[in-house]
Amino acid sequence: MGFTIGGSRGTREIRPGSRRRGRTTECTVVAEYTGLWGWAVVPGARAASGRCSCGAPDCTSPGAHPLDFAAEVPAGATLDEVTKAWAEVPGASLLLPVGRTFDILDVAAPAGRRALLRLERMGLPLGPVSATPDGRCQFFVATGAAAELPELLYRMGWDDADLDLYCLGAGDHIIAPPSDQAGLGPVSWLRPPSLDTATAPPEARLLLGTLAYVCHRTFP
Repeated sequence: MGFTIGGSRGTREIRPGSRRRGRTTECTVVAEYTGLWGWAVVPGARAASGRCSCGAPDCTSPGAHPLDFAAEVPAGATLDEVTKAWAEVPGASLLLPVGRTFDILDVAAPAGRRALLRLERMGLPLGPVSATPDGRCQFFVATGAAAELPELLYRMGWDDADLDLYCLGAGDHIIAPPSDQAGLGPVSWLRPPSLDTATAPPEARLLLGTLAYVCHRTFP
């Protein structure tokens, strides 16, 4: 069976079973992201056994990039609008564009989970936090963090430290729960979005000190 995504382009879905039920669930989740949380959603490729559904044999991001031919579902789209749009891309994964309403601080999962507990105990403001099956935690923070990260680390005294900490910004995408990541398993929420944090996550500087400290102290 072909491993491509395209709907009306004559290609076939990744799996034929339970097509309608799976598509209905995906549409409901996409509509929640667009209508409730105010996020745009981009249809993305999927991957299994190292092969990407885009069909490119030299794909550098198997199962983790937008589909070139698919239209973005804009923030505010209704369930009916989402259902119509997703019918064109059966089997697509859910990607969120970064740099519009949030940037992402990305750290290794052991450090991220420890930092999350510490931040919660400290009572600091937190936005959504997701966990990926390849062992990363992604903290949603206010836009501008990617551009500000080097200066923030310098001011906090962490610029010379070897930290497994990165920031994603404009032009990047993340895989949204509950989509599968590159055949490794589903992305999940450690801290799900809420009405007061989805479009107004905290400034990166409020979390960065704790994240950097825990990353520095946490070893594989």
